Amino acid sequence: MKIILTGATGYVGEGTLLELLKVDAVEKVLSVSRKPTGIKHEKLEEYIVSDFMKLKADDEHFKDYDAVFFIAGITSVGTPKDVYIRISQEIPLHFATIMPDKERMTYIYLSGAGTDPNGKQFWQKVKGKTETDIQTMGFKRTFAFRPAIMKWAKGQKHIQTMQYLFRPLYPLIRLMGQGNSMKEIALSQLVLVRDGYDKFVINPKDIIELTKKF
Repeated sequence: MKIILTGATGYVGEGTLLELLKVDAVEKVLSVSRKPTGIKHEKLEEYIVSDFMKLKADDEHFKDYDAVFFIAGITSVGTPKDVYIRISQEIPLHFATIMPDKERMTYIYLSGAGTDPNGKQFWQKVKGKTETDIQTMGFKRTFAFRPAIMKWAKGQKHIQTMQYLFRPLYPLIRLMGQGNSMKEIALSQLVLVRDGYDKFVINPKDIIELTKKF
């Protein structure tokens, strides 16, 4: 499989990238980001862009890929609403719009646990609308990926402070069905590309079940 990945310099994106590069079934990963990942691998190609909204539909970089794992994002805490809408809605939707070969591609949008188009919180509605709109873009398959707590991958450098706080609690979080490893994050998405799934919203328990099918 050939995968386009965004957000590879962030926590989830970096962990996903490291795990994807280990998988024999992955032929190539194109990382689209505003800065280099610092990772060197024969399967990895990097496309550095200053503004995602300026990317065009005729961009040759995006041809002949099987899927987009749109993982780039930002926390709503302390982020102005207009900036949050741009990053969590306008950019992923624009990115979806310019993809070629949609009829053969899978588009997976990293949303998050608690996302709800009818939710009371601002961030829930923004991401919820993004999920809804992506389904109308003409892709072969689309999925709203909603993990909760994620355990970082070996060799990962971009680790959020709160992840260190959650680390001692991870076994309990796992028992509660709200924890996933980065390996599960990567492999479950590959299964979605390969086999599809009977649900649009993918929660932590789905991620575990999908990984078992890899």
